[in-house]
Amino acid sequence: MKLTKFANLLVIGLVLAVAASGCKKKPVGVTQLPNPYTKNPTDKGSAAPLTDNGGRTTLPTGPITTDVSHPPVNPIVNPIVNPIVNPTGTPSNSPDTHAGWPEDRSILKADTVYFDFDSSAVKASEKPKVAAVADYLKANAATAVKIEGNCDERGTEEYNRSLGERRALAVREELIRLGIDATRVDTTSFGKDKPEDPGHDEAAWKKNRRDDFVVLTPPAK
Repeated sequence: MKLTKFANLLVIGLVLAVAASGCKKKPVGVTQLPNPYTKNPTDKGSAAPLTDNGGRTTLPTGPITTDVSHPPVNPIVNPIVNPIVNPTGTPSNSPDTHAGWPEDRSILKADTVYFDFDSSAVKASEKPKVAAVADYLKANAATAVKIEGNCDERGTEEYNRSLGERRALAVREELIRLGIDATRVDTTSFGKDKPEDPGHDEAAWKKNRRDDFVVLTPPAK
């Protein structure tokens, strides 16, 4: 009889043990993380790391290249030190090409060419003046001309020197296009150093954005 009771208790104990092992209890005291990752991190690239034979990371060798779509910007240079090259490729005259030639500013004073703000383009309204200068040079074959580029007071000295030179070169190209030999046309820039009007308003600035013509006559022998 005792054996039977013992067997029954043993069976009941085994049943309870199996039932207990099959139940999953929720852990107690565990902090839950918000929005846990549900996927593996994605690979950022398939290229193998750069290593030498010893397994150390190394840097690539060779010249460093830049994106050609974003070339480096060159700083503004002083046109007196580095003369600007004409867009058409016409070489500028040497500064001493007409050294010592007498100058006359009055002959072509009425043909002064004026420019828009921050522009070196010769306006259609100013081209008849350039044509008049070309006619004078054709009628006086021994003479030459110096074009002096000028700007208004706004902007830095370096920028205005550069802009004044571009204005002088633009008119020089017009004269060459009209048949004047390039060796007869000198250029220089005063930037904002020689205003025609010392005022500080648009009326004055319009007068100061200009090219002046200086007639050069061969020295007497």
